[in-house]
Amino acid sequence: MEASSLSQTTIEKILSRAGGGQPVRPGDVVVYDVDRVIMIEIQFRMGWVQPLKIYDANKVSLIFDHASPAGSVQDANTGNVARGFARDFGVKDVYDVGDHGIAHQVIAENGLALPGQLLACADSHSTAGGAFNCAARGLGPAEMIQILCTGKTWGIVPETVRYNLEGSLPASVYAKDIFLYIAGKYGSVAQNKAIEFSGPGIEALSMGERRVLSTQGVELVAEYTLFPCDEMVRSTLAALGIEDYTAAWSDDDADFAFEDSIDMSDMEPQIAAADYVLENTSPVAQFESVKLDQCFVGSCANGKLEDLEIAANIVRGKRVARGTRFIVTPASQRVALEAARRGYTADLLEAGAVVTPPMCGACYGYDMGVVGDGETCLTSSTRNYKGRMGSAEASVLMASSATVAASAIVGRVVDPREVAS
Repeated sequence: MEASSLSQTTIEKILSRAGGGQPVRPGDVVVYDVDRVIMIEIQFRMGWVQPLKIYDANKVSLIFDHASPAGSVQDANTGNVARGFARDFGVKDVYDVGDHGIAHQVIAENGLALPGQLLACADSHSTAGGAFNCAARGLGPAEMIQILCTGKTWGIVPETVRYNLEGSLPASVYAKDIFLYIAGKYGSVAQNKAIEFSGPGIEALSMGERRVLSTQGVELVAEYTLFPCDEMVRSTLAALGIEDYTAAWSDDDADFAFEDSIDMSDMEPQIAAADYVLENTSPVAQFESVKLDQCFVGSCANGKLEDLEIAANIVRGKRVARGTRFIVTPASQRVALEAARRGYTADLLEAGAVVTPPMCGACYGYDMGVVGDGETCLTSSTRNYKGRMGSAEASVLMASSATVAASAIVGRVVDPREVAS
């Protein structure tokens, strides 16, 4: 075979390795081994069928995230079923209440998504693991049971879309704005494909910012979202004592279904109008007359420590506008603790924000910030489709945590650059 015929993208290399070592191409159907299985407690609700065996307890992690601490009897019973599963099968890597958080935050904190590996989880935002050069994917309940029992799953090898990031972000502009810009400009070009973020601009993005882009990849209808395993990834994992992995990255002559460059230096704060994000985003200035009933900072994408710091810096010494609720949900217990240590929680509370326990909560319309009929919410969470955060009669707009916090102070959508700290 000619050398050019062997060139592969990142996802092709990872799936080749996981599928037994034979080269694969887009369109191939591959049965492959899964390196890490993430179970979340919500999987153990009514309808859960306990397997007779699992393939390897050491490759399974259980994270309490969607409804923890329990908000109902059903949640409490679900949690106990999950604990029983871990006990029955000897699963030791359990993040129960008090050490819990949104799964993708906990995965990052504990080095569960590793370069060149495959991770499976029942939550669709599992693409978050791609920030660590890990092919991470959300799968349905039946597929997760199969993986638990066999350690294997299957998939169609996707084509790859590459976005080359250049320059660096201006002040008050964040990775969320990059995502919204991509969603608005490119729409569904990445549907059923893998996304790679490349280019010199990624060096200026923190791991947290990379995780925003990888998490939101599924909202671009991508199957996977991947970053390279560069020095930032290696040093982050090294700090966790992890150095044993084999990274993957596209060959120089790999073929991409679509490729374009994005100059982050020209970026400005973006916002998604209500109900969807694809081809539905614009600069914040176009929404500045929109009055807000609620502002929300949280979720696996934007409940990180950086988000709480950004929000605290903006509201410090100010007050949330009368008639507007400001809800802040840390992504994990560790984030909540560190935010308290650094004074971010006090700054937010003094400004009139409500800081909830770490959980998925309001992001999926379950608890701690559900919106009602006719209300308008500005969120930095992951989705804004009709009914996502509560009532289907509510309007949910999406923006960065900076835009959300600034808007909470004013009571309407505002450019965060207009609200000086």
